[in-house]
Amino acid sequence: MPTERTSLTVEGLGLSLPYSIEAEQAVLGAAILNHDLVPQMVSRLRQEYFYSRQNGEIFAEISAMSNMAQAVDFVTLLGRVTDANIFENGEAAKVYLTDLAQTVPHLSNMDSYMDIIEEKYQIRMLMGAAAQILDMAGKEPDAKLLLETAEQKIYEIRRGRDQSVMQSMRSVLLETLAYLQEITGKGESVGVPTGFGLLDRILSGGFGKSDLVILAARPGMGKTTFALNIATNVAKKAKIPVAVFSLEMSKDQLVTKILSSEAAVSSQALRTGNLTASDWQDIAVASEYMGNMPVFLDDTPSITTAEIKAKIRRLNQDPERPDIGLIVIDYLQLMNSGIKTDSRVQAVSEITRNLKILAKELQVPVLCLSQLNRSTERGSATHRPGLSDLRDSGSIEQDADEVLFLLREAYYDDGTGENEVDTTTAICIVAKNRHGETGDVPLGWDGAHSRFVNVEYNARE
Repeated sequence: MPTERTSLTVEGLGLSLPYSIEAEQAVLGAAILNHDLVPQMVSRLRQEYFYSRQNGEIFAEISAMSNMAQAVDFVTLLGRVTDANIFENGEAAKVYLTDLAQTVPHLSNMDSYMDIIEEKYQIRMLMGAAAQILDMAGKEPDAKLLLETAEQKIYEIRRGRDQSVMQSMRSVLLETLAYLQEITGKGESVGVPTGFGLLDRILSGGFGKSDLVILAARPGMGKTTFALNIATNVAKKAKIPVAVFSLEMSKDQLVTKILSSEAAVSSQALRTGNLTASDWQDIAVASEYMGNMPVFLDDTPSITTAEIKAKIRRLNQDPERPDIGLIVIDYLQLMNSGIKTDSRVQAVSEITRNLKILAKELQVPVLCLSQLNRSTERGSATHRPGLSDLRDSGSIEQDADEVLFLLREAYYDDGTGENEVDTTTAICIVAKNRHGETGDVPLGWDGAHSRFVNVEYNARE
């Protein structure tokens, strides 16, 4: 009769967790002796890095004082830790803080002490992750799922985040206050700016980290063009790396579209090769800076969310470059859900749910294109789309943080000339915005050069 399996743990494997109480005490003691060292300490360490509960709670008090611009010394810190009931009584707190201040080997070695704390924490996390992976492997799960889970755990440790650790309100509040202090008065965008001024204003500075943004329109409306315009704006102007996953167009077709927009050369001329000497000069100028833009292209057909996540992780392993700051996917209905189902609605629901999880885990906005139902072509005279027109699943609206629609009335022109239609205008409709207002963003449309532009756009800016 088989025996019941028990879950594996680090202790169950006969291993002891590494830590250095001496390094933890040295760092805390250095903060007491020299307040000028506190900002560096707070920027590098977190409460959970400390193995000792008391040391971690003392560090949390130091972080709180730093974020509120309060001086850290023996007297002020003693008052904080006493009020926080970290020790049994004030006398015990006084004795421990005195010991901390007296046992600092050398203030000049604080970087080394912090290195030790970080390394011990990372090894503890790796040991815990390894035990969990072994435990999962013993249950004979799906191999792809196991690989995905293992890769995710290592990725989180590499980025200094442990999703298994719950944070207290106090800890998260300290991080929020530190972030607010960092951005206060800078006048800079707090999101990923799209390069379209009014759209960025409505979205409170651009796409927010961890946001799932849906850009929807009927085929031929210009979804891919608008998404590529945003991607190149982000990479060129904000210097933020962008990953573009195209399930419909090849990589060379994407580059041709971008080249047409950046060089202001007719897309028709680029496709046919009917280029003038002036065109070649413009292409040469655009190619020079395009080659340096941090844009990464992938045209894998029927890709899954898990595959996208794995590719982003690999890109982020390059220490010479900032992490990917925007993911663009063209488009939702061509993605593979990775599950066996005959229901397209269920498949799309699974994809959008996983895309939201992807954005949250990687802390990067995901701009995903989507088709609309044909109902917009049978609607009112303006053909204005609504959230109910999103194709295949109501979960698209539910999972998305923002939903944008593209509308060009000239798209519906029947050519009879009965209604005068401006072929150079378009509207980006912000139909849903979880973080603020909705509204319409007027755009210019330059179809010959594959680009949408701000209404105040200067063709040679």
